Amino acid sequence: MFLFRGGLDVTRASAEELERAMQKWRVWTEELAGKGKYVTGQRLTRSGSVLTGKKKELTDGPFTEGKEIVGGFVVIKAVDLGDAIESARGCPIFDYDGSAEVREIVVV
Repeated sequence: MFLFRGGLDVTRASAEELERAMQKWRVWTEELAGKGKYVTGQRLTRSGSVLTGKKKELTDGPFTEGKEIVGGFVVIKAVDLGDAIESARGCPIFDYDGSAEVREIVVV
């Protein structure tokens, strides 16, 4: 799974910038799909709520800097972590100074 942070600020980008960015994402996910790797993915909203601790205290959030907010995810099929990392290298998030966290999903 890739978790994306930072990148293009969709709240400030022009319509043209958004379209260019979305096209890059479409090309990348289509490449993954063409290799039989793409499973699913979505952009996430910037707002939400957080439940914390044994009392499950509810707060609005996440309250982090824009570059730290998880803005979306993609799930792929990969042989191993190294294969997943190589697949992540083509991600358009890097064109906008964002980051992709590569995580393995534990299947039980």
